[in-house]
Amino acid sequence: MEILAYGVQADERPLLERAFADRHSLRALAVFLNRDTAPLAAGYPVVSTSVNDELDADVLAALAAGGTGMIAQRSTGFNNIDLDAAAALGLTVARVSHYSPYAVAEHAWALALAVNRRLTRAANRSREFDFRLDGLLGRDVHGMTVGVIGTGKIGECFARIAAGFGTRLLGWDIAENPACLELGMTYTELPELLSRADLISLHVPLLPTTHHLIDTAALARMKDDAILVNSSRGGLVDSTALVETLRTGRLSGVGLDVYEEETGVFFTDQSIQGITDDTLARLVTFPQVLVTSHQAYYTHTAVHQIIDTTVRNVDDHAGGRTNENTLVPKQ
Repeated sequence: MEILAYGVQADERPLLERAFADRHSLRALAVFLNRDTAPLAAGYPVVSTSVNDELDADVLAALAAGGTGMIAQRSTGFNNIDLDAAAALGLTVARVSHYSPYAVAEHAWALALAVNRRLTRAANRSREFDFRLDGLLGRDVHGMTVGVIGTGKIGECFARIAAGFGTRLLGWDIAENPACLELGMTYTELPELLSRADLISLHVPLLPTTHHLIDTAALARMKDDAILVNSSRGGLVDSTALVETLRTGRLSGVGLDVYEEETGVFFTDQSIQGITDDTLARLVTFPQVLVTSHQAYYTHTAVHQIIDTTVRNVDDHAGGRTNENTLVPKQ
């Protein structure tokens, strides 16, 4: 079976090609899927996509018209795919329902520690042989109150690391996680968590009910020196409201691995032409903000798991089978 993979990173390409060797024919492209690049998939029965590809109704219609029968998404998130349109077109859609939760949780903590201890500013100064400590004062994580919004697999891993630091744990979710309770987590209503936590980390999916979960009102409830980390989905945070909050001098640190308008920007080199997104441009100018390019999942362990699951999804599709990763079954 011939597969066209969009949005393939340089480090990912040899791993994908090796995984599909002797099973299916794979062509890997660095370009992302959108209305302009969809015609490249003509004649390919399977298209593999990343979270920053665009799979709206028009793109899906173009793929179906070109002979594609399956979308194999190489991510857990699938909010970039119009599932109703896919079903109407008879397209099978599968995702990677899970991979190493440690990868994302560890990166979230890397962001939290980096903004707390001003590591980006310190590293930039050191390169210029400026070894002053002015403006680098951080806080002990030990003894902090840490709020975990979303306590599934990744949130639980984040909480375990937090417990190792000796923090007090607050949690918010639709259901309590027994493992988090064993760590000493206290579940609260969201407003209480926001007002009490010194460090807040987001680990919920992006749904209509969680879109802009962190909005102007939520930000206003946070402590002036709170640290906010988002390694889940960009749409959880109202970026404009966040900029306004930072502009008033509030929040001592913000670590973002995701951004609500990241499609077409993240995973690409914008260093020459610059970016036209004024909100993102403003965010990265704040000294207490650290933005990374949706890389929390990007470890050897997680990428191998993502690829292995994608191979299995394609194999099952070829064999007329569904599995736990199937979002839209074969018609």
